[in-house]
Amino acid sequence: MTKKERFDKIIEYFSKHMPVAETELTYSNPYELLVAVILSAQCTDKRVNMITPALFKAFPTADVLANASSDEVFQYIKSVSYPNNKAKHLVGMAKMLVNDFKNVVPSDINELQKMPGVGRKTANVIASVVYKKPTMAVDTHVFRVSARIGLTTNAKNPLQTEMQLIKYIPKEKIAIAHHWLILHGRYVCVARNPKCEQCGIKSYCKYYKEVIQKGLRQG
Repeated sequence: MTKKERFDKIIEYFSKHMPVAETELTYSNPYELLVAVILSAQCTDKRVNMITPALFKAFPTADVLANASSDEVFQYIKSVSYPNNKAKHLVGMAKMLVNDFKNVVPSDINELQKMPGVGRKTANVIASVVYKKPTMAVDTHVFRVSARIGLTTNAKNPLQTEMQLIKYIPKEKIAIAHHWLILHGRYVCVARNPKCEQCGIKSYCKYYKEVIQKGLRQG
């Protein structure tokens, strides 16, 4: 199976079986999504969703957050990973959002990355989810799953993964493909013991063919 054939089959499967795939972060506007994605770095969406209701109630707008201290913000986010750094990033992001972007979350990847706490992954999420741009955000799930099933080859970092994925995924499918890979990695193709018996794409999966099937034959 060529790489293009593998991409085509996997895209066909998810298009049919997961026609709706969205972020599991809870938010009601671009500002809230930006806050939530910053908080989700190296942290689960479930944990982030547990703390954001109180956080958004205390800091409902970028203006309010921009006038807060990082110590104040810390009290609301202390159960997430790296809360000290994230509290500082959130306040810094809010100040820049108010002062430089007139309270409008930018759609441009480079503009987004100027804000504290916003790396390429976060910028791609915002551009994709809010502005429906064909950007591929690569988190740990996307990085791992893409390599395991054979969509990427020898990708050493998220940027290489991103470039390899968008080469073969149709432009109109890139935004949803990001969610397909995340959700597949979160619930089926889990890190330690992938649930291959439940997997609908195992027929096209490099890992299943080279590791699981080979092991069964040898066993």
